[in-house]
Amino acid sequence: MIAWFILALLIALSVFAIFLYNGLVKKRQMVQEGWSGIDVQLKRRANLIPNLVETVKGYASHEQETLNTVTELRTRVSSLPRDDVAGRAKAEGELSHALGRLFAVAEAYPDLKASQNFSDLHESLDEIENAIQMARRYYNGAVRGLNVAVESFPSNLIASQFKFDKADYFEIEDEADRAVPKVQF
Repeated sequence: MIAWFILALLIALSVFAIFLYNGLVKKRQMVQEGWSGIDVQLKRRANLIPNLVETVKGYASHEQETLNTVTELRTRVSSLPRDDVAGRAKAEGELSHALGRLFAVAEAYPDLKASQNFSDLHESLDEIENAIQMARRYYNGAVRGLNVAVESFPSNLIASQFKFDKADYFEIEDEADRAVPKVQF
């Protein structure tokens, strides 16, 4: 009788461990899927930037420093390893900031603002930025789920045994980007 009880307990513990392991695998896959979604949107943005820069160049050729900064940051972002979440987040934040400066430059050129090509590129970039934001939210939610499972008992026992690690959030690095903008009338 005791042998059956011990056998049933071992089977129940094994099934529970398998359940926890499979849950961790699912959460890790969700993190990878989320990162893939961000990566796709970032590549779409990177592919759009050269067209945007060339369009602005035609109107604002003396704004070369801003154009060079955007081009340089795009190249740096493209050269980072795909799985370097912290590095990519920092570089993408810098690129977003540079793109903001580029659009500020465009404000000074009414002919550029009126250009249909520029307008289409700006609209496409806005759509991509919104998609990136949604992908970041999904990714960070998946990271939260994985990190909670990796740190919570009893799944942390399985996580440490099978080398499940916490994932990095895709966060804003520049404190100025987190600040609430001032609005004055």
